[in-house]
Amino acid sequence: MKSTGIVRKVDELGRIVLPIEMRRTLDIAEKDTLEVYVEGDSIILRKYQDACVFCDSVRDLVSYKGRCVCQDCIAMLSRKI
Repeated sequence: MKSTGIVRKVDELGRIVLPIEMRRTLDIAEKDTLEVYVEGDSIILRKYQDACVFCDSVRDLVSYKGRCVCQDCIAMLSRKI
């Protein structure tokens, strides 16, 4: 993990502010969704990206009943039916 040298305080509502320079560098826009991970005693924020519910692919996704399914899994499922 790379240190940025940036230190922020958590406010009374549990929020922190990501500096604009960091958001620009990581292409995080206002209203973007971030995933929160915990690894040991570290908190990791990652920009959320939809993925196939079956294989975690992020290519050629189709939304079905609020879930993402890739074209490869659709083809595989249609062959099994």
